[in-house]
Amino acid sequence: MTNNQLRIGLIGTGRIGKVHATNIAASPETILTWVIDPYIAGAEAIAAGTGAKATGNPDEAFGSGELDAVIIASPTSTHADLIKAAIEAGIPVLCEKPIDLDIARVEELAPLVESSGVPFAVGFNRRFDRDFAIAQDRLVAGEVGDLEQLSIISRDPAPPPVENLRTTGGIFRDQTIHDFDMARYFAPDIVEVFATGSQLFDPGAKETDDFDTAMVTMKTSTGVQISIANSRHSSIGYDQRLEIFGGQGMLEVSNAGTSLVSYSNASAVKTYAPYQHFFLERYAQAYVEELREFCKLVRGDTSRCSTFADGRAALILANAAEASATEGRAVHVDLSN
Repeated sequence: MTNNQLRIGLIGTGRIGKVHATNIAASPETILTWVIDPYIAGAEAIAAGTGAKATGNPDEAFGSGELDAVIIASPTSTHADLIKAAIEAGIPVLCEKPIDLDIARVEELAPLVESSGVPFAVGFNRRFDRDFAIAQDRLVAGEVGDLEQLSIISRDPAPPPVENLRTTGGIFRDQTIHDFDMARYFAPDIVEVFATGSQLFDPGAKETDDFDTAMVTMKTSTGVQISIANSRHSSIGYDQRLEIFGGQGMLEVSNAGTSLVSYSNASAVKTYAPYQHFFLERYAQAYVEELREFCKLVRGDTSRCSTFADGRAALILANAAEASATEGRAVHVDLSN
């Protein structure tokens, strides 16, 4: 550590990598020490603005003695090997979801991560959204009574490029996986998954044999019902809503708008500005909170970070949803370690 700041390495300089680089540089708890990317120009561009060193070789950074932790924001296909290398070097890891697209690879990594004692977190940043966290706290406090139904709506503003669809594992492992983790945040003991998917509007979904629209229903061991509605497009903006229903009340989290100002005239009453357009706006503060909680984890303090087991469970649910949507049947799951 330098002046009690954690020395952080960043792997990957794409869209999410840039978010992490900005937050690391802005936090008084952290200093960006290494930027790692085979696309060396991307690494050098971020490093130039932060004083970090740039390299295309993770081993150079891992062996430097200048890292207290590393954030992995590179393509999913690289995650498992990078996790293994970092853990073996004794370097704490925050890895963007998913851990890997192959559950067998995740199961192979599990003993190493869990027995190493090296802090590890999965980047399910929505757990750090203030309003979702407040809703979860109030559920735990008993404000709605026993949970009976949980409804999650998660719709992206536009489909991703077809190049992304070829490498991200399909809608359930790429988009819905966040919602599976959210579902477990409120109701962790899920035992059954039923899903349907459609190809309604996106040529890329048809080209890659994926879905652009999906519905998932799940059930816990005690019978709590969970529904997830996904779409790859939304004309109203980034659609992120949550409803928690129990015998004594209901909690709702609504979409985030771009303005609180409303307008009324002779033809309309209380028209509002659009919703926030993308996850970089909607969850900007959640990424900041995620970094703070990761710092706690690295320092050995109590942390709310998602665990390796959380990442494993979300992928199991994604695989079950894909099997259900493809085969037209409910799939029973076992999320125990």
